[in-house]
Amino acid sequence: MTRQIAIAVAALSMFGAGQSFAQETTPGPGTVEVAIIPGGGTFFTSGDKGPSFGSYNLGGAVTYNINRIVGVEGEVGGTIGVTQDLTFGAITNAKTPNLLNYTANVVVSAPTHTAVVPYVTGGVGGLTMFEQSSVNVANSTTFVTGNVGGGVKWYAPNGRWGVRGDYRFVSVKSNDTAPAFFGQETRYGHRVYGAVLINAVK
Repeated sequence: MTRQIAIAVAALSMFGAGQSFAQETTPGPGTVEVAIIPGGGTFFTSGDKGPSFGSYNLGGAVTYNINRIVGVEGEVGGTIGVTQDLTFGAITNAKTPNLLNYTANVVVSAPTHTAVVPYVTGGVGGLTMFEQSSVNVANSTTFVTGNVGGGVKWYAPNGRWGVRGDYRFVSVKSNDTAPAFFGQETRYGHRVYGAVLINAVK
């Protein structure tokens, strides 16, 4: 009898451990998710006054997922200006300004319950353009921004990490005190990036 009880207890323990392991390794978004953005690009289209230009971007985001469908996200990123061909008055080739952007977004994910999770997102925030003498930007200027977009996330089988591809359409509200290069009129841009995801709280 004692041997049978021991076997039963061992079997139940193994079953329980298997269930716990399965729960821990289910791929998908965690409650708190960190995105590390090592690279991407932001491309602003030309306006009536300012030229089109592109910049390299990097940054990070933290998402609190209320459930598997809805989350709120705070993101901070920077774009590093690069030397490029421009059509801006007498300036034809110059380094563009560095930018800092910060946004608060709502993220709505498809309830797939699989390792691949498409999502849509949108939010508001700000963008600060820093001084850059090569394009006659004498002072830092801050703008109000909005963004909409989406992407897809993939989670590793262990449920601890993943990768993310993201696209945003960005609108930058005009600012009367902005330099001629950027911001005296509403400007639009496209941003794409790849990120590594870490489920900080599963």
